[in-house]
Amino acid sequence: MQRLRDKGQAIWVIATIAAATAIVGLTGCNLGPKDDLDKGQQLFTQKCGSCHTLTGAGTNGDIGPNLDYAFKNARASGMDSDTIKGVVEYQIAYARPAATQATDVYMPQDLVTGKDASDVAAYVASVAGVPGIKPPVFAPPQFFATNCGGCHTLAQAGTTGTTGPNLDEALKGMSAQQISQSISDPNATITPGYPANVMPQNFGQTLTPPQLQQLVAYLQQAVGGGGKK
Repeated sequence: MQRLRDKGQAIWVIATIAAATAIVGLTGCNLGPKDDLDKGQQLFTQKCGSCHTLTGAGTNGDIGPNLDYAFKNARASGMDSDTIKGVVEYQIAYARPAATQATDVYMPQDLVTGKDASDVAAYVASVAGVPGIKPPVFAPPQFFATNCGGCHTLAQAGTTGTTGPNLDEALKGMSAQQISQSISDPNATITPGYPANVMPQNFGQTLTPPQLQQLVAYLQQAVGGGGKK
């Protein structure tokens, strides 16, 4: 059954190749801003990883197509990264059912747009289906700086974001369980003065349990030990 589902997902991807190739051909040389692969990885992890498996990003979602499987044969047959990028951009712009026969869940329209969509597509094209690619080594300080530092102040990380609470203050005295919940279910307890639904809701899916545990330990250490385990 899983093989049939994977095959169906791959066909869904391949069905867009002709249209995407036409788009690539019409655009000609890339004269726009250079793609930011680091930002593309960050956006993919936050917005796409809960639904898609992509080894290079360390994500294992199974609602949408497995992107490694979908592009493995295409890459082996000679499809280059520019064409793969065009396919991904087309799929983002013209979202279709994640798996028409297996679920009623649809990929959100305009999940990322503009330069963000280009960065995500370029990142996926750089890693999807690449033979022998390994998942990234999880480093809590780097993960925090990339994914959280834009919104939170944390002195040890050198971040000064103000969209969310100052973690040097907010995390003091919190237990590991409380910090873990604040990451995986951020709306469970809202810090006074800050709105709900601002922090991404899917870190509980994009982070594996060991990664979440490592991130919590890093945050506790960063603010002086935190509370109880």
